[in-house]
Amino acid sequence: MIEVQNLTKYYKDFCAVDHISMTVRKGEILGLLGPNGAGKTTTLRMLTGYLRPSSGAIKVDELHMPEDVLKIKSMIGYLPESAPLYHNMLVYDYLDYVARIKGIDDKETRYDRFLKLSDLCGLSAIMDKPIGNLSKGLRQRVGLAHAMMTDPDILILDEPTSGLDPNQIAEIRGIIKAIGKEKIIIFSTHILSEAEATCDRIAIINNGRVVADDTTLNLKKRVQENSLIRLSLKGADREKAQALLKDIDSRLEVAAVEPVEEGLVSFEIKSSGSRDFRPDIYLKIKPTDWIIVHLAKESQALEKIFRELTREVA
Repeated sequence: MIEVQNLTKYYKDFCAVDHISMTVRKGEILGLLGPNGAGKTTTLRMLTGYLRPSSGAIKVDELHMPEDVLKIKSMIGYLPESAPLYHNMLVYDYLDYVARIKGIDDKETRYDRFLKLSDLCGLSAIMDKPIGNLSKGLRQRVGLAHAMMTDPDILILDEPTSGLDPNQIAEIRGIIKAIGKEKIIIFSTHILSEAEATCDRIAIINNGRVVADDTTLNLKKRVQENSLIRLSLKGADREKAQALLKDIDSRLEVAAVEPVEEGLVSFEIKSSGSRDFRPDIYLKIKPTDWIIVHLAKESQALEKIFRELTREVA
C-alpha cells in the first residue's frame, strides 16, 4: 500500500504540487489526470524517489521516504514518458543489460524472466531487432518490460500511451490491465477515455492540487449538468406531443428536432439536475396511441467533468 500525506513540492517560489494526499492499495490501478503543468510528472517523480518533496510524507507498506528510499525504489518499476532506451542495441541485448544492472546474475533466471516478459509485453517477434528500428508502440513495450524486469510490486507509468495509434493504445491498455490484477499501478495521462477504460480510480490534479479522487461513476455523479433525453415517436402530432411533454415538469425544455427517419417526430428534452425523466415521459405517452421508437438519455462525458473540475480551481 502507498500512503501519501500533504505531499508538496516547490521550485523556488513556484508550488508545483500543493499538499496532495491519497492512498493506493494492491490490485488497484490509479489514473492521474490533469492538464499540462498540473503537477502529474512531479508527483510521480516524488513517488519514485527521483525528487525529494519540499514537505509531506510518502509511506510504502512500512517504509518511509526518504529514510528507506533505496528499499522503496527496489519495489518500484518506473516508465517515464520518453522511455530511456539505447536505440543501437538489440531488444534481447538491452533487456539482458538491464537485468544484469538490476542484479539478476543467474543466466537461467534471466532467461526465464525474458520469456515471461516477452509473452506479456508481446516482444517475441522483435527480440533480435534494433530498438531504433521499432515503432514507438513497440519501444513502449520494451520500456514496460524494462520497468517490470524485477517483477516489482508497484508500477509507475508516466503517459504510457502518449503518441501511440489506437491499436497500440489498446495493446498497452491490455497489458496494464493484466498487470494491475496483482500490483499497484499508477499512471498519468491526459487521454481521459484511456483512464476511464483502464483505471479502477481516477485522481484529477489541477494547479498542483487534487480536485477529485474517486471511481469514474462517482465522479460523474459529482458534477450536476443539464441532462439531455432524445425521444422519437411514431403516429404523434408534433404540437400535441410537445405540449404534453412540457406538461410533465416545469424544469423541462422541450425542442422539436429533425426526425431521425421519415414518419417520426423527434424531440430533445433538457433538464437541470440529475433526475432521470424517462419514466415520467413513458407514463405520459403510455395513454396515447403513439409508439415510442426511441427514448434515451445521453451519458455524461468524462471530458465535460474534467473541464468542470479543473475550472473550479483555475
